[in-house]
Amino acid sequence: MAKTSSTAKSARRKARKLKGRIAAKKKKEFLYRGKTIKELQELSMEEFTELLPARSKRTVQRGMLEKNSRFFRHLERGDEVVKTHSREIVILPNMVGRRISVYDGRKFVEVHIVPEMLGHSIGEFALTRTQVKHTGVGVGATRSSKYMPLK
Repeated sequence: MAKTSSTAKSARRKARKLKGRIAAKKKKEFLYRGKTIKELQELSMEEFTELLPARSKRTVQRGMLEKNSRFFRHLERGDEVVKTHSREIVILPNMVGRRISVYDGRKFVEVHIVPEMLGHSIGEFALTRTQVKHTGVGVGATRSSKYMPLK
């Protein structure tokens, strides 16, 4: 009797091991509001605009400024990296997979556009403020540090 329970236990253990080995997960396909990237790229601008959140939808519906239309011309032309100062441009399906350099106020930050960025503005991915990294206390920071002992 004791022998059958140990074999059942070892069988369950072997099954768990096999299940863990099979875990070569298939990459999940990206969906934006229930549509794949290919379906989104086939949509007209008006149809895609209906899928956007309110702020992005309003920005796209109001139309492009002259500097934004120039940016899209460079994008359509197929330039490898497109530079822009305009941080308010909404990311559209035809930008996916492209590299865009966005000005952060000091330098151009290269942003690689992935499907998860759809509907956001370009400027959200080029941070304008860097994290401050403090070191130790410097000379003159406190009154006692003014007087350096002579060695």
